[in-house]
Amino acid sequence: MNSVAAFPPAEAGLQAWSLPIEGMSCASCVARVEKALAAVQGVDEASVNLATEAASVRTDGSVGLDRLRAAIEKAGYAVGEAHLEGQAPDAEALQAAHAAHTAHAGLLPPANAGWPVALAALLSLPLSLPMLGMLAGHDWMLPGWLQLVLATPVQFWLGARFYRAGWKALRAGAGNMDLLVALGTSAAYGLSLYLLLTHGEGHGGEAPHLYFEASAVVITLVLLGKWLEARAKRQTTAAIRALQALRPERARVRRDGVEQELSLAQLRLGDLVVVRPGERIAVDGRVVEGISEVDESLISGESLPVAKGVDAQVTGGAVNGEGLLLVRTTALGAESTLARIVRLVESAQAHKAPIQRLVDRVSAVFVPVVIAIAIATLLGWGLASGNWEAAILNAVAVLVIACPCALGLATPAAIMAGTGAAARAGVLIKDAEALEVAHAVGLVAFDKTGTLTEGRPELVACEPAEGVDAALLLGSSAALQAGSEHPLARAVNQAAQRAGLAPPRASEIKAVPGRGVAAVLEGRALRLGSARYMQELGVPLGALAARANALQAEGRTVSWLAEVERDGAAAAPRLLGLLAFGDQPKPTAAAAIAQLQRQGIRTALVSGDNRGSAEATARRLGIDIVRAEVLPEDKAAIVAAFKAEGRGKVAMVGDGINDAPALAAADVGIAMGTGTDVAMHAAGITLMRGDPALVGAAIDISRRSHAKIRQNLFWAFAYNVVGIPLAAFGLLSPVIAGAAMAFSSVSVVGNALLLRRWKGQSS
Repeated sequence: MNSVAAFPPAEAGLQAWSLPIEGMSCASCVARVEKALAAVQGVDEASVNLATEAASVRTDGSVGLDRLRAAIEKAGYAVGEAHLEGQAPDAEALQAAHAAHTAHAGLLPPANAGWPVALAALLSLPLSLPMLGMLAGHDWMLPGWLQLVLATPVQFWLGARFYRAGWKALRAGAGNMDLLVALGTSAAYGLSLYLLLTHGEGHGGEAPHLYFEASAVVITLVLLGKWLEARAKRQTTAAIRALQALRPERARVRRDGVEQELSLAQLRLGDLVVVRPGERIAVDGRVVEGISEVDESLISGESLPVAKGVDAQVTGGAVNGEGLLLVRTTALGAESTLARIVRLVESAQAHKAPIQRLVDRVSAVFVPVVIAIAIATLLGWGLASGNWEAAILNAVAVLVIACPCALGLATPAAIMAGTGAAARAGVLIKDAEALEVAHAVGLVAFDKTGTLTEGRPELVACEPAEGVDAALLLGSSAALQAGSEHPLARAVNQAAQRAGLAPPRASEIKAVPGRGVAAVLEGRALRLGSARYMQELGVPLGALAARANALQAEGRTVSWLAEVERDGAAAAPRLLGLLAFGDQPKPTAAAAIAQLQRQGIRTALVSGDNRGSAEATARRLGIDIVRAEVLPEDKAAIVAAFKAEGRGKVAMVGDGINDAPALAAADVGIAMGTGTDVAMHAAGITLMRGDPALVGAAIDISRRSHAKIRQNLFWAFAYNVVGIPLAAFGLLSPVIAGAAMAFSSVSVVGNALLLRRWKGQSS
């Protein structure tokens, strides 16, 4: 399996920073941080993810980290230990940053800790007991001064994070969830304190009703919701943590015949690593000694162990079976397959789906509108009824129920869960846009060789033209293909080796894209390639044309070898013979095509092979549309034509360099992980196994993720659309509003986490 390419910067010279953001609480925070970063000169793109609490920033290289940090801090937020995307942050630096943040925070409790929730609940419980007592007909109201003592630490110590973040937002001329909570609970607390100071314990034995329980319980519920959110969000990133945990910290290295244990940082390319039975392989490399079976399930999703022998490639993080392996290291650190997979999944989780941009635009105006509604509620109730206590409580309920936490989490939580589940199944999704767009795919176009077929064609016929020796035909063809990694070239070279031929060395070898290869062999100008190439060169195919047609009708791929004029010689082009190749479809190819058709998706074969071979493969697999004899530069045009039909999004599946333009032109590019890095760079989705059945699985997880996004957004908006009017009309108490707000955030994340049950099967 080739190493998986990570998503590179769009242009040379760009820098991509990952900046952890501290203090974000809702979708409005996301919009404000993005706006602050985008205003920095030299920033090309800024994307902030509430679920990962991180910003991904692309700059032109002229922007220093200090300017980015200053912009974020000016907007009212703190920045953790930043690092360039693709480079893991230093562990010691992270610890130092955490210590500094803790020291700066002083006695303020962290947002994701559990003990503040427990303490707030203990302090709030006695305040809320009277509500339960009223239901039972008892008066359990605590003395006012005791309510004040219990509520004050909840309001100003455990709830200090809301004041701090709300003040920063207000100072930046914006609003967020923390500001809503701070305003709402302060109003309830302030009203209670006013009543306590002006009425004391009441006149004539009747104590005034205080609302300390409303402010304390709302803060407790919001803290509980944030804690549950943090726990749930941690589960959405479980896929990355599981991948990162696969790599051992040390490896057993053989140097100068002596084995020694070294940390991975001490390893060098070319080192010989000894992997004992049952151990996890520490590096990417090639087996130089030993035979075993390797479990790559956590990396590729392949459920069965894979046999490995001499010259086989192994991937760091895989588990060795019962044999002892000696592996020569070929990739280390950031260039290893595992590191690239982690970067790819992180990239998908850090960037936004298109639908999230609409949410961000709504969130940017959401908080100011809510504050306006709360003021209108306060004035409306107060002026209409004269009961300013009820007016304040109703305004508090509006502020609390409207907290847009769920709105900010709806999309990123589903994307994180979906990409994580896909990664475990061997489907790597490079960006959130690919995940979202793939749900609407109506046609999947496949390359043939290496994608639907094994990509290991064998030479099944070598037929010389009249007067040409068969050994000369095979030997000359092998000479032109020497050193080439093309599947057909390997088949020719293997056939020549089996025949005991030692081909002479060719010179001036030049690949002719989409046609074949040109070279000079022993003073003769030779051309090897397709019938189209021969036609362009003016080479008559003669009597072999009928034989070629028969072979192509059987699904064989035919190449021709010809000698052409050189250096102005007048000799006419002469055909030397034909070579026919057979390539078997992959075992799962037919089932994969049938599965896509059951999903309501049309299939197409877009291949550079001759029409007979392409149509034979299509018939065998049940493919709907065939485009054969397609040049590499024309594949993108065919994909564009499919898109112009307007029958859903178009996905292109390929594995070679010549597929890259078509992969980039498609709405969704899907690359085989067994193919070239170029193809994987151009694709939005990479399949870790060369299994076409994963195409249907990739579309299925996209559909499920998109469904979760729609469900989450519906519930997030529904809570606000229903809750705000109820609160404004006095039908929701602040306590019930706080509970509903907390439940909305947790339910959205919990709904997204249901995607983790997906095991890779398409429906």
